[in-house]
Amino acid sequence: MGTSVFDSVLLKNLWSTEEMRAIFSDKVRMQNWLDYEAALAIEQAELGLIPKQAAEVIADTAKLEKLDMDFILEQVRLTRHPLVPTIRGLEHACPEHFGEYVHFGPTTQDVMDTGLVLQLKEAHNIFLRDIKILGRSLLSLSEKHRNTPMPGRTLALQALPITFGHKTAIWLTELARHYQRLKEIEPRLFVGSVVGAVGTKASLSDKADELEVRVLNRLGLGTPEISWQPARDRFSEYGMLIGLISGTLGKIANEILLLAHNEIDELSEPFSKGQVGSSTMPHKRNPAIVENAACVSNTLKANLSVLTDMMKHQHERDGAIWKMEWKVMPEMCLMLSVIFDNMKTVLGGLNVHTDKMRQNLDILGGFMLAERVMFALSDKAGKQTAHEIVYEASMSGQEEGITFIEAINRDTRIRDHITQEELDALLDPTTYVGNAPEQVTRVIEQTKASGWLND
Repeated sequence: MGTSVFDSVLLKNLWSTEEMRAIFSDKVRMQNWLDYEAALAIEQAELGLIPKQAAEVIADTAKLEKLDMDFILEQVRLTRHPLVPTIRGLEHACPEHFGEYVHFGPTTQDVMDTGLVLQLKEAHNIFLRDIKILGRSLLSLSEKHRNTPMPGRTLALQALPITFGHKTAIWLTELARHYQRLKEIEPRLFVGSVVGAVGTKASLSDKADELEVRVLNRLGLGTPEISWQPARDRFSEYGMLIGLISGTLGKIANEILLLAHNEIDELSEPFSKGQVGSSTMPHKRNPAIVENAACVSNTLKANLSVLTDMMKHQHERDGAIWKMEWKVMPEMCLMLSVIFDNMKTVLGGLNVHTDKMRQNLDILGGFMLAERVMFALSDKAGKQTAHEIVYEASMSGQEEGITFIEAINRDTRIRDHITQEELDALLDPTTYVGNAPEQVTRVIEQTKASGWLND
């Protein structure tokens, strides 16, 4: 029985994806450690630091299926240490005396930090893939709906008309910035560690600098300027970036939830045949997918406070701080994976109710166009005077429950300056979207020209 939402058979797919769980599995974690030990042995042999035959044996043996897991698990119980049992398992599996050359110089944090970076690198590639999938969906929605009018809302209330494409184009540009951030962080994040117990490389011979470069090159990672064992900004920065991306996707999910309310009914997520909305109410078509994305996003943000605590290492290593990363970084990646998965489904099949968007533009009885009338009147009466006149008409009209045109028609200060024909044109909400379509077109062109969706 699972004790965590990530391993519960019933809940795990609501909180993570199978693909991401595989990356942060014990199997991958341990194999990354073994890959490190193999790379280290091979490069030490190349530099004449250990026998070549020992390196060949270690590299050949450093495969999880060749290790005795019962032995390793018993060592975990005895040592209460995450890495040492795996090292002992590798030593134990090597024939003759070659196991003596396993883990020749590095420290536990070297191996575990590098192993986690390798896991994050795999997760990162998935995030890049998924953000581009979402970007392509938003690009398509922006193109299709650049001219689709809908109510714009500020402070929860209807404000002025916009187009739905304008809304999705804003979401698209936000994702584009996150994509840039993901690419920009790569050289800072994807580095390993071969520096020994306190970062001085004292145990790694006078060829330590060359050894570090060679080992990390073999693992596909960069070489840091100096030890980063007590400097955890790399992981903290990446966690914050995950939080930013989650925040954007959670914002979009929540907005779709709001616009899916029956009383608004402007958007709805795809609903497949056989899907059940409620255990008791047969009519329900609950927005379960987007709701899940919003839920997980809200939960993920709780980990952000831990990221700043991860920076507070004492001296050259601090287990009380360091070990928090083992929980926080995988969890954040797991949660972001399912948020991406949910939103790929929703945005890829989003139902846009254009007729309802148009209907909702009229529910204020024309008062949404008060700004437009005010500016038309200001050409003849002055801006401040026009504002006061239209404000008075708007407030009294809403309080009395009459339409905006009725409120205008009884105010001679307005009708003396604006004809009925002019009013009819002014009160058409579909023609007061500013240059929203042009802005959407610009975003579409810039997005296509940048090529980030096709990298």
